[in-house]
Amino acid sequence: MKRLTLTGCVVLACATACGGGGGTKLYTSAATKACLQKNGVAVRPAPASDFVANSATGGAFSATTRGNHVTVSFGETVADADNIDQAYRRFRAKNVGIDDVLRTQGNAVMLWHLHPSDADRASLTGCLK
Repeated sequence: MKRLTLTGCVVLACATACGGGGGTKLYTSAATKACLQKNGVAVRPAPASDFVANSATGGAFSATTRGNHVTVSFGETVADADNIDQAYRRFRAKNVGIDDVLRTQGNAVMLWHLHPSDADRASLTGCLK
């Protein structure tokens, strides 16, 4: 029977806490953007006025799909994405139904201009890489 040393336990605990063993998929802005562009989706930098997206630790961009616009922000970790989600909720306009337009998947946060159709949502989430 193999024994884990104290050092081995610390390394294992750090890897799990940092996402190495948690099983949550981490996406990247570059790979996601490339997939969307390959599928004919117009992609551009996140709006300069969106300080939440522009402070995202993993980058951000905007895309246009079938008449809707979405800003996709990436955290380097799932915890970073949770912070992005919380920031959008905190700084939203009071007349915006944020639960209708804000989605988080792994470390990616998607803020839609309008309620996303199933097809729009699928085209974006299918390209999260």
